[in-house]
Amino acid sequence: MKIIQIDKKNWAKGLKEISKSYRLFGPVKDNNFHLFKELDKGKLPDLDYLNTTLSPKSIIYPQSEAMFEYSLDEGKEDHHVMKEVKKDYSHRAVIGIRPCDAAAFLLVKRNFDTPEYKDPYWIRAYETTTFVGLACNNPQATCFCTTAGSGPFHEDGLDILLIDAGNHFFAKIISSKGENLLKAAGWGTEADADPPGKQIETMKQKAEDAITTSVSTDKLKGKKITDLFDAPFWEEVAFACTNCGTCTYICPTCWCFDIQDEVYGLCGIRMRNWDTCMFPLFTLHGSGHNPRNTKMQRVRQRFMHKLKYYVDKYDNGIQCVGCGRCIRLCPVNIDIRKVCDLMNSYGNED
Repeated sequence: MKIIQIDKKNWAKGLKEISKSYRLFGPVKDNNFHLFKELDKGKLPDLDYLNTTLSPKSIIYPQSEAMFEYSLDEGKEDHHVMKEVKKDYSHRAVIGIRPCDAAAFLLVKRNFDTPEYKDPYWIRAYETTTFVGLACNNPQATCFCTTAGSGPFHEDGLDILLIDAGNHFFAKIISSKGENLLKAAGWGTEADADPPGKQIETMKQKAEDAITTSVSTDKLKGKKITDLFDAPFWEEVAFACTNCGTCTYICPTCWCFDIQDEVYGLCGIRMRNWDTCMFPLFTLHGSGHNPRNTKMQRVRQRFMHKLKYYVDKYDNGIQCVGCGRCIRLCPVNIDIRKVCDLMNSYGNED
């Protein structure tokens, strides 16, 4: 695997060259937090961050997205015809995404890009995006990515992995999209380090050793759904929950949405908006019946989906990459690591 060395003195110049053919997105500081946003001309991504408050999933899958527009005004051309809203699917590059967040797109892809159903909005945006990852040299205390199918130097879902090595970056080329982006930037100096790069391997091991928290998932696949569904611990897990939805909105692997029409006069837009299983309205039927009308049922659904239903359906790990956002930001300190361990160990005494 080719490793390019990028002198930080050439960083801004290279990004300027990239911006001629790519829309650039990256982490920027917003008050006391970092968020992924489209970078203004000449603006550099702030790579001095641990992780963003919100995941960068909105770059591919916006929180609110107009899909169709229509008019009932018979004086207008194409009245009573629903037309697709034009969008910008030109090439874009996400600079500085963490490996866990890049891996999350591969999990979400299983919902939006399947043999049976292909979501054109998600697929177009994803396929025209180049992901430039930034390895985590200093993981946070709540990170558990190494036991959730990811890791601080994980490469799945990335086109390039950047490693901050002080005065320069190492850039591991992972895909042809990544190679094309480096060429566009004019970064082509190969690193002196012997493949796979002793310095990189040392930094990777140090970062992995810094992750001291974990989840146990080895027994989830073998559990009966009904046994976990009826487990006695759900009331206690859900006791403090306020159903605020923070855990799902900041999660990089949550994909639920609702479709609504926004109408003004004779014109309207059909929109897709993020939704969450934490909200009572999420499962409310037109009849007024709600199959998950209690807080406990909604909390149980969230964890059962991520840690059991997903596991059984895809047989490819849990629907979580261990970024730790829901642990850090839950206002009542519900911890997915503890719930996962409860589920994984339930019934083992038998």
